[in-house]
Amino acid sequence: MRTIAELPHPDCKISIFSMNQKFIVKFEQGALEQSYKLAETDIVGGVNGLFELLDETFINDVLKQFKEMRQLFIDAYNRYE
Repeated sequence: MRTIAELPHPDCKISIFSMNQKFIVKFEQGALEQSYKLAETDIVGGVNGLFELLDETFINDVLKQFKEMRQLFIDAYNRYE
């Protein structure tokens, strides 16, 4: 797997990898991460097409998902104690 791009964002780290004819888009926020895999053939324009796919709406939805993930973990941890 090789890193082919990073997309700057103030609220999370966004890395784009290439492996086995797939793009892997990884979002990281603290200890949490989300990964999305797409076949390179499904994206018109290669990496530039992928940048178009990763629009503001999608990134905001990913950030909302991070909030939900964090809350789920906190709830589970509180039940554990």
